[in-house]
Amino acid sequence: VMAPLTRDRAGPRQVPTELMATYYRQRASAGLIVTEATQISAEGQGYLDTPGIYSAEQVAGWKQVTQAVHDAGGRIVVQLWHVGRISHVSLQPDGRSPVSSTARRAIGKTFTSAGFVDVSEPRALGQDELPRIVADYAHAARCALEAGFDGVEVHGANGYLLDQFMRDSINDRSDRYGGGSIENRTRLLLEVMDAVVAEVGAGRTGLRLSPVTPSNGAGQDSDPQALFGYAVERLAAQKLAYLHLIEGQTCGARDIAPFDYAVLRDTFRRLHPGGAWMVNNGYSRAMAEKVIASGEADLVAFGRPFISNPDLVARLRHG
Repeated sequence: VMAPLTRDRAGPRQVPTELMATYYRQRASAGLIVTEATQISAEGQGYLDTPGIYSAEQVAGWKQVTQAVHDAGGRIVVQLWHVGRISHVSLQPDGRSPVSSTARRAIGKTFTSAGFVDVSEPRALGQDELPRIVADYAHAARCALEAGFDGVEVHGANGYLLDQFMRDSINDRSDRYGGGSIENRTRLLLEVMDAVVAEVGAGRTGLRLSPVTPSNGAGQDSDPQALFGYAVERLAAQKLAYLHLIEGQTCGARDIAPFDYAVLRDTFRRLHPGGAWMVNNGYSRAMAEKVIASGEADLVAFGRPFISNPDLVARLRHG
């Protein structure tokens, strides 16, 4: 699988370009392409020139991408993204503050027309605003089908909005979407997944999670094993096409914090035998072959090697 890789090539209106169509067509030999993270709304943007999938113009731009990939024999899903607090006022509609589960600013930077700058202070979403967020995910999923995608992957990883609600290191709310309750902190994620599944079908829906990565100022949850164990149990009941797990620190150490991914995998497979388990983060050819041969994973996602090797599949095949 080609993992999602942000490329910042969509221009000021966040519309996919001919260059992007060429880029993905060149990589269509992947068993599956997961696109770069793609914002579900103007509010969901956090980096300069990243694509959206909520306007008619963006849908038309993505159609040329999906057509190019399909013409080359490939399959492609779009990764649906809301960055939450990992944004800057210059990227937000009318210069407003980014939104999050919290009003605390992340320790991190983002990419703007001025270069890399500190992220802006967010405001905490009101509970009455969360149905709008869920509706934005559903609308983006509908747009994905209209654009010709084979499915969608919801981005629940790397310290972005859904992760900001799940982790108690970030979520400091006292309402039914926060507090010490794991049920509360996973509520938004599960509502989003229900809404997306209702639009495109469970068999065309995946989800990416990163239980311990510290990306974008995401501190460790007080009990990540319990948090993500509960989430996976609930997600398995939704009969998703796959779960996509980043093992360890995104683009970094695989052993950054203790975590038993096998427990999650076994839970998912026991409750949803038809679901696929996708793994990611620093896999070599030998590592990938080992986990596939042993049954520890069904799919392996490669990220950085695909940037400079559009023919990565051939290179892996021939060693």
